[in-house]
Amino acid sequence: MLGLTFVPAGAGQSTRKGKEKTPRALGLLELAPDGKARLIPIAIMVDGKFYDASAYKASPVPLALWSETVYEAERNGVSQGLFTVRGAARAGKNWFAEGKWQPAGSEPAKPRRTESKPVLDPDEGPPKLRRPDAQKPQIPENSAPSAPPQAPQSKAPEAAPSDTAPSPTPGPKTTPPTPDGNENAGSANDTDPNRPVLHRGKTQTLGSKQPELQAKVTSKTGASTSEVKAGEKKTADKRVMQLIPAISDAAGPDPRPYAYDIKPEEEQKFRGKMLAMAAEAVEARAKLLSPEIGAKPPARASAAARKNPKTQPPSFDDVQFRAFDLWNTNDPVFVLSAKAQMPKNAAKDGPAMDLTYFVTLVAKADMYGELRKLHNSVTDDHHLDESPRLELIDAVDADGDGRGEFLFRQISDGGSTWAVYRAGADSLLPLFQGTLLSSTSPRDE
Repeated sequence: MLGLTFVPAGAGQSTRKGKEKTPRALGLLELAPDGKARLIPIAIMVDGKFYDASAYKASPVPLALWSETVYEAERNGVSQGLFTVRGAARAGKNWFAEGKWQPAGSEPAKPRRTESKPVLDPDEGPPKLRRPDAQKPQIPENSAPSAPPQAPQSKAPEAAPSDTAPSPTPGPKTTPPTPDGNENAGSANDTDPNRPVLHRGKTQTLGSKQPELQAKVTSKTGASTSEVKAGEKKTADKRVMQLIPAISDAAGPDPRPYAYDIKPEEEQKFRGKMLAMAAEAVEARAKLLSPEIGAKPPARASAAARKNPKTQPPSFDDVQFRAFDLWNTNDPVFVLSAKAQMPKNAAKDGPAMDLTYFVTLVAKADMYGELRKLHNSVTDDHHLDESPRLELIDAVDADGDGRGEFLFRQISDGGSTWAVYRAGADSLLPLFQGTLLSSTSPRDE
């Protein structure tokens, strides 16, 4: 059973030349304050098309949640660590994965390599290089040291000893059970010779890229490493659930930061412009719900009031303003999200008086500093069934073309879903629209 395919992602994107085309899975890492992590599958791209990752090849578990699949969590395009899937489970209709979370920079120290020294054997004459003691072949205790070597039997040739370490004693092969009780889920999928391959393997391989990416962010933003680490620690100390996009791709491009270097005075200027655009959108929504808002003043009003009727602007709360450089071309894209309320004297007993509005605005700045609106989403708490509200998660390279896309969560009365949008020249282009999930988080069930 396949999930909903919204828009093919191959249109207008660069291909990965010289590399094997492999599936690219997008998930969302839920990182609890106590350090426990689990992964929610969102989308998987196969042959340039997006599918619902919770339904793609779900036999017995989705492909995106196969055991030992490795996801790299990225915040604003910078690696935060690696998550290795150990098992998959389902709470209602919602799939999730349990596994091992390894933050960036927490790799265990590698043991020092002991150089082998020449050892003089008086019976042999000249010195010879020998293996370290840990790699010497094991000699049974009951065997005589002076016994001559026996000729090999012709029934079955012995395997050559390993160059690094002796082979472990073969034993029964066990597979760790998944949370849903299916112990053969991982082994059954591993035996398929034609199976698609996500990134699978040891978690230490990807963590080495963190210092390089962190250096890019430091040089781009001008912040010192200590300031960046202090900000990350402050975010981690918050007693809230962290949501971090995560990518699994065996042949995809390396992540790169999507931060836009903006000065404080420029940020205040663009923030003010975005709030003015958001105020117009909220007023238009309120006027649509309550025709009395913005109505003409009565005839007894003064001539000045009739000529220039004034409507008090909405008040904003929980304003979040973020700047991105999605294409690495120094062309900023701004995203503003906020809650708003109209003043109580804006309408008399109007239905829009006590509503809470949710606005998400995406705009792009041109070379002259003017903003071009790419997307405008305005709804209220009484009409979420008709118009879900958008909540920005982060920018992430969902299709593996080296450019960033926006990952949103759409929230309605019946639950939530995920959506991926690409920023175009004049609008946001939808790449993927997920299926409606339960309103209850898998962690709460």
